[in-house]
Amino acid sequence: MAAQIHPTAIVAEGARLGEGVALGPNVVIEPDVVVGDRCRLLVGAVLHRYTEMGPDNVVGPYCVFGGLGQDSHFDPETPTGLRIGSGNVFREHVTLNRATAEGGATTVGSGGYFMTHAHVGHDCRVGDRVILANNAAVAGHCEIGDAVNLSANCLIHQFCWVGEGVMMRGGAGVSNHAPPFVIVVANNLVTGLNVVGLRRAGYSPADRRQVKEAYRFLYRAKLTPARALEQMDAHTDWGDAACRFREFVRRALAAERPFNRGIVTARVGQRARHVGGRGGASGPQGDSPGSLT
Repeated sequence: MAAQIHPTAIVAEGARLGEGVALGPNVVIEPDVVVGDRCRLLVGAVLHRYTEMGPDNVVGPYCVFGGLGQDSHFDPETPTGLRIGSGNVFREHVTLNRATAEGGATTVGSGGYFMTHAHVGHDCRVGDRVILANNAAVAGHCEIGDAVNLSANCLIHQFCWVGEGVMMRGGAGVSNHAPPFVIVVANNLVTGLNVVGLRRAGYSPADRRQVKEAYRFLYRAKLTPARALEQMDAHTDWGDAACRFREFVRRALAAERPFNRGIVTARVGQRARHVGGRGGASGPQGDSPGSLT
């Protein structure tokens, strides 16, 4: 099936369009762009140079993909890219920036839903089945795991990792790393596990019990993060879910600058102590965990 291109759309020489692509009014596609089969780009969408997109994506009005990384030190002539998977829905005014490291790429997975004004910064890695609600913003050099749900107005600080299955309440933010499956309710505060998400993801009752045990070691057992990790390591029979929680903690505690962000702490009234990096603070600058009313 041939591409359907509106007369006002602009497709530069050197761009490649797959079968059945539909381009609406005033769409702009620059050179060295690849658009997969059956993608639909609605009015005013812009795909900048070095953007690659898999099949079956829907790009809403006035989205801008592959824009320059918002880094004052970035040389726009540096060849970097943006790679997008398949089957995503991008609503109005979503922005995805290309990478800043030469030869690198910002990557977005498949099956995601990105609502109005969502933003993903340069050099990020975003997993599959991710939801970014209205105005959710992910700064540069972040990692967002599979099946993460960022509610409206959530903010992710640069160099932070958000593990798979994390749910963030509207307006929450992190400047620390958030382990898999937790619920983030405010700035760097967790309130428990996303048990509904674990169940919907198909994890067995045994998997869910093991993740709860890992969470207990980290947040409720009055242990330092290092000691909590030792307790987790004693459980050699854990399945994949709890092991991924454990390995996330291990990676976060071993992270070097600028990724030594520490780990989000427990909600006021639940936490035994700050859960942070080697120094024990909740972040590299001693970010305050705040309070909840």
